[in-house]
Amino acid sequence: MTVPLQKFGTDADLDARGRYADGPMLAAEIQRQIYYAYQPIVCIRSGRCFGFEALARGQEQLGFSSVGALLDQVHRTAMLPRVDMILQEKAVSGAADLLQRTRTRLFFNLDNRVLQLPDYAPHRTTEILSDHGLDPAALCLEISERHAVPDAVRVSEAMRFYRHHAYLFALDDFGTGFSGLQLLYDHHPDILKIDRFFISGIGEDERKRLFVSTIVNLAHILGITVVAEGVETESEFRACKRIGCDLAQGYFIARPTADLATLHEYYPIVTETNRRERRERRGDERLMRDELVRLPTLSLSDPMSTVFETFRAHVNCGFFPVLDGRSYPVGVVRESDIKPYIYSPFGKELLQNKVSGRSLRHFISSATACDVNTDAEMILAMYAHALEPAPILVTENFRYLGVLRPESLLKVINEKNLICARDQNPLTRLPGNNPIADYLAEVIDDEDSEYALVYFDLDHFKPFNDALGFRQGDRAILMFADVMRMKLSQPTIFLGHIGGDDFFAGFRGLTIDQAEALVLEVLSMFRDNIESFYDVETRAQGFIVAVGRDGLLAQFPLLSCSAAVVQVPSGPREASLDHLVSVIADIKKAAKASPNHLSRHRLGTGIGH
Repeated sequence: MTVPLQKFGTDADLDARGRYADGPMLAAEIQRQIYYAYQPIVCIRSGRCFGFEALARGQEQLGFSSVGALLDQVHRTAMLPRVDMILQEKAVSGAADLLQRTRTRLFFNLDNRVLQLPDYAPHRTTEILSDHGLDPAALCLEISERHAVPDAVRVSEAMRFYRHHAYLFALDDFGTGFSGLQLLYDHHPDILKIDRFFISGIGEDERKRLFVSTIVNLAHILGITVVAEGVETESEFRACKRIGCDLAQGYFIARPTADLATLHEYYPIVTETNRRERRERRGDERLMRDELVRLPTLSLSDPMSTVFETFRAHVNCGFFPVLDGRSYPVGVVRESDIKPYIYSPFGKELLQNKVSGRSLRHFISSATACDVNTDAEMILAMYAHALEPAPILVTENFRYLGVLRPESLLKVINEKNLICARDQNPLTRLPGNNPIADYLAEVIDDEDSEYALVYFDLDHFKPFNDALGFRQGDRAILMFADVMRMKLSQPTIFLGHIGGDDFFAGFRGLTIDQAEALVLEVLSMFRDNIESFYDVETRAQGFIVAVGRDGLLAQFPLLSCSAAVVQVPSGPREASLDHLVSVIADIKKAAKASPNHLSRHRLGTGIGH
């Protein structure tokens, strides 16, 4: 049977197939020629490196146009299990020092077809890692949509082995291959990597933004981390961040390289870009700019012949903004207002008569004009209260910027609501992790103010939830949120809900003693109020009996809360976002061991009570 040429990709692939029909010979050549470059995958908010993807190089020396074409030939020669382990060894050995230095993960592309083969031995992966002083947590195995994953017992066994040994799984190239949603459903990866096709130009492509945001929302509902692959421009990076992607990978951050000395655990371009965006973002400016239409404009001094020509050149436009000498919009001219002259006998000539004709000023209609920083809701109110529907002209520094159509205004407001809903905890309606991360980043930037950052963690919440039921658990979480709002309702205090029984508060401009006094009031009020959840007997004995994390019955104190307080003094700060989060997490343990359930730490010093 003749196989179509496209099966092999190029003439070179076809020639190489004949040259390397002998499996052991091909495996030996792969051992000799193939090497790896590594590309960082970073947190889209902090720039901290999450891991490095191992990307095979050198297949051209073997006559193959791509790694995929090479692996196709390996599969035909029944050498895929052996070659897969050769490649794993190369990727791991090449990155071992890097992974130990940065405490990151290696992303390795696993050919899906190998999972169903009888001589595939997943335990060899563990041995390879062990030989280089690494544990399974250092490896994330990527399976791709580009090859179907058969529904076979052997595949399930291999996956179970890897999951049992705490390997991470990533679904690569999502959206471009075989049954992506089924793979998502069947194998529930830890990480989802959205294919470059959907990331390319996403900043300017509304359909792609809608598609990717839907994927991100679904993934987050399932508890899956999302990587934007192939981010090459700042516009793409910003769009992916706004949509909610967790990690980013691409040329914008760093290109793949075999020079490990140039790879780092932190990439400043991310924080620099985010800092610029925070400084540029004011009100609804960003959303507004995305929806603006740059229509051609007319000047008050333009003759009517120019007006006619402009409408003729843009037949789909029903109006054009009219600007004064300083480029400020004074209104619009509508096609409907000049049509009677255009189609009446001598009407056009009459208008163009400089002595007796009418000028452009006679045809200007009112329009709603606003600055690009105006809140969308205020613009909507302006538009709704206008005597008749009027175009919305947007300005910047009192100069015309563009036109915002009414339907686009509604879209801006809807997107604001979606962003707000996404950034809130659905139970307490407090700001969630994204706003908390933004707040911490602003703390790092604001060197003029003193801050106190507080991490609240309910003590013994799991046994409480298990013993009294999840409804009471939700009520307890809501109660704590209400106590925070009651005691910490000040303009300079930021409140957030990290998730579950963990909360956050940020105090700006208060001394550490003032902040601690308020925190102690929160702890005291919650401790008093939560007693109403227990019956009289339980309150009297002061404990509940529930199953602990070890699976055994044990006594647990009544529900309370601990607070870790980090003082951030004013002045230059070298701390990163990740360092702040790490410090807060560390002193949380000290808080739980403290008699008053409170621990204090001044940034840059040792942990204290």
